[in-house]
Amino acid sequence: MATSARRGPYFCGIDAAMDVVAGKWKSLILWELSHHGTRRFAELRRGLPGVSEKMLIQHLREMEADGLVHREVYREVPPKVEYSLTEHGVSLNAALASLGAWGTDRMRRIGAEKVSVN
Repeated sequence: MATSARRGPYFCGIDAAMDVVAGKWKSLILWELSHHGTRRFAELRRGLPGVSEKMLIQHLREMEADGLVHREVYREVPPKVEYSLTEHGVSLNAALASLGAWGTDRMRRIGAEKVSVN
């Protein structure tokens, strides 16, 4: 199982937290699993436009090693694998909620909201 490159010692709590969420896609994977619940790999990939298969696999493995994501493999044909947040992942997502609110406010302030097309 892959592990993150860094494992302390850390300068402060923010340093330790950022080590776990480092990478463009990790916080978005947390958000996707938090808002949509248990997802299969293809569902996660569709929910994160722009992520490559290689990067998604790498981040999911690191997040599993960090105890944020649970990977459930069902022994059936074709094989079925589902990803969900662990209790530790849920608590990290809750900790990131105020950062998300700050980011939403920033998006509004600078006019960078995503435009919906019907």
